[in-house]
Amino acid sequence: MRNEQLSRIAWAMALILMFAGAASAADIPDAWVTMKTKVSLMTTEGLSTMDLNVDTVKGVVTLHGKVATEAEKAKAETVARGIDGAKEVKNLLQVVPSAQREVVERSDDLIKKGIDDAFEANRRVSTSGIKVASVNKGVVLLSGKTRSLEAHLEAVEVANAVRGVRRVATEVEVMPPS
Repeated sequence: MRNEQLSRIAWAMALILMFAGAASAADIPDAWVTMKTKVSLMTTEGLSTMDLNVDTVKGVVTLHGKVATEAEKAKAETVARGIDGAKEVKNLLQVVPSAQREVVERSDDLIKKGIDDAFEANRRVSTSGIKVASVNKGVVLLSGKTRSLEAHLEAVEVANAVRGVRRVATEVEVMPPS
């Protein structure tokens, strides 16, 4: 009799743990998955995100827009599949060869100053703890710690928009809210 009770308790605990694990994966908000995917895509080398959009509904990530090559389309899907909380990825990207973005030659010092000025003018980014760690031949490295994934995404977007920036890489650590 006692063994039967212990067996029932063990089964109940196993079920609780199983459902708790499933619930925790489902608890990741769609907005977080979308922002994390955007940041990852924007900071992936060899992937142009100028005409790429991301939507997430119930953990299903949908990629929209245009990329220049099949390789970029495949790379975007691979990156999106690697995001925690992405249950499925729908890749609706269209391959449309485009003229290369005109590269504007600017000194790294001018690029850094432009990004620093843009960060200072942006209230969310200026108070986020995110800074420009370095600029090397137009490749920008962001660093710092922030509590806002939104600020991280916005910092990458703002830096990417500065004239002369070829690519943005990030070592920013998004800390959990306290």
